[in-house]
Amino acid sequence: MKLAAAFVLAALSASAADAPAPPAEAPVYTADGRLVPPPDYREWIFLTSGLDMSYRARSGMDMHMFDNVFVKPQAYREFLRTGTWPDRTVLVTEVRGARSKGSINQHGQFQTTEAMGLEIHVKDSARFDGGWAFFAADSAAPAPQIPVQAECYSCHREHGAVDTTFVQFYPTLLGIAEQHGTFSAAYLKERDQSGGGH
Repeated sequence: MKLAAAFVLAALSASAADAPAPPAEAPVYTADGRLVPPPDYREWIFLTSGLDMSYRARSGMDMHMFDNVFVKPQAYREFLRTGTWPDRTVLVTEVRGARSKGSINQHGQFQTTEAMGLEIHVKDSARFDGGWAFFAADSAAPAPQIPVQAECYSCHREHGAVDTTFVQFYPTLLGIAEQHGTFSAAYLKERDQSGGGH
């Protein structure tokens, strides 16, 4: 009897591991198509932080800025399982100012307390042509979609390591994508041209 129960338990565990993940909680939109910024994004999975990152040869910034990237936990778990993002993935990039003078700090930069804005990247295949859309928010108010003609769309399509997202800058996920073989052809070409490293 115990042996039979063990076999049943093993079979259930195996089928649960192979079963696709349930659909993620859907992003929330207003009737006119604006995205409601998720109020709890800082409780999500932290992916990375960048300082003064710019994808142009000249940034044009006259101040220092951090960006912090968060993703919904369910989407993160599915990425670990498959190496790509499930539908309804929501990534939030939070922008904060940087300061060098404060308290006992003598060198380097630290983040300021007030968020300067949010960029929200949403995968919603039923809603957006190409699957993904960007939204810009500067408060908790519903955010309009950034027009699809904006540079961020073509930049992500042409340079995103996985599914138009910049996984090349997410150190905890880069190896997962490599393991699953989900890098985009464009990213692999860029990586090879830059010397083959991450």
